[in-house]
Amino acid sequence: MFKKVFPLSAILSLRFLGLFLVLPVISVFALELEGSTPLLVGIVVGGYALTQAIFQVPFGTMSDKIGRKPTLLVGLLIFLVGSIMCAYSTDIYTLMIGRFLQGAGAIGSVITAMISDLVAEEIRGKAMAIMGASIALSFALAMGLGPVIGAKYGVEFLFILTAVFAVLAIILLFTKVPTPPKIKHTYHATTKTSDILKDPNLLNMIIINAMQKGLMTIAFVLIPIILTSDAFAWEKSDLYMAYLPAMVFGLVAMGPAAVFGEKYNKPKEIFLASIALFVASFLIMGLTTSSFVFVVGVVFFFVAFNMMEPLVQSMITKFAKVHQKGAALGISNSIAYFATFIGGTSAGLLLGISDRETIGISVGVVAFLWFLWTLRLQNPTKYSHLYLPQEDVDTTKLKNLESADIAEWYINDTEKLIIVKYVSDAIQKDDLISQISK
Repeated sequence: MFKKVFPLSAILSLRFLGLFLVLPVISVFALELEGSTPLLVGIVVGGYALTQAIFQVPFGTMSDKIGRKPTLLVGLLIFLVGSIMCAYSTDIYTLMIGRFLQGAGAIGSVITAMISDLVAEEIRGKAMAIMGASIALSFALAMGLGPVIGAKYGVEFLFILTAVFAVLAIILLFTKVPTPPKIKHTYHATTKTSDILKDPNLLNMIIINAMQKGLMTIAFVLIPIILTSDAFAWEKSDLYMAYLPAMVFGLVAMGPAAVFGEKYNKPKEIFLASIALFVASFLIMGLTTSSFVFVVGVVFFFVAFNMMEPLVQSMITKFAKVHQKGAALGISNSIAYFATFIGGTSAGLLLGISDRETIGISVGVVAFLWFLWTLRLQNPTKYSHLYLPQEDVDTTKLKNLESADIAEWYINDTEKLIIVKYVSDAIQKDDLISQISK
């Protein structure tokens, strides 16, 4: 499983590492460019997410028609061009176009769908957790390295590094990524968006994903600008003193949260704890007059983000049926990227018309309402999977298989297997086999 997942996770991580490297410093960099305003700076910070939201579904559709690998190549090439444009921008509008291009290479859902194609369902949660953990690790590393590298070599150099990462990702794509099997889904052939949004747990996960990403861009507009403003008067080269401890604590928190959420099936508790930290984080950053306490708020934010990140994608795949997974991930990621853009734009707009205290309290209240909403979330049911050779199964009996304890069945057409997803505490494996065998 690891050999199948690692190359794809590495591609996604390289891409996100490039995007995340500039986040700690891009707002103060953009503010100094010709034609910049707080609103335009906010758009630059979250701009990549707008085009991500727009192109998630087209890229997913393209991957179904021309294949996953060619689609990933197109996305990475667009990302490469956008990164180069950002590196050589001298005004706010060129930087904005480059950021839009970075996001237009919307390959996140394609990679997630490819992992779902390659990995058996009972270990897919672990695969998604590996992917989520790799993204969280990229986030944590970028927060420590971005300010240091940016201060020494310039933010332009960070964008050049991002372009290099894109080239490395393309090399990995054609040297290490296996070709996925062909899956035939015969259980509920079509998926409606309304079916996904009507499922309360899937809807909750979509909201969790969107809120987490929206708060991320709000934080990265506010943190460097506030620390370098008259309130604290930090130099840009000092920003690492806020991000480095946050990175360390975020990494430490990520492992136990992933284990507790996955192994012990307690993701709801992890999400609620993370949201509580988000609330505390923004209230602290909005209200404190101490730079030390402000850094504590930054640490709270990073811990909350890293606790959530390894679990979000995994939980979506657990709540969705097999025929819904691609659509559910696509919808969730599109909405999350749109929320990312709204978060950055709103933060830039609020900076121009409001004060730090009001912004911190307002975001804290919104996060608290999110906490109350998430109380509705349920932890996922634990299922087992039965694998039988297609030739041993009576198709008529299979199609008539109905039980509240059977979530679904489907066919792996490449390996000629029938897979039945069921509650093992309620149904004995041997009884299930006898019901559908020839």
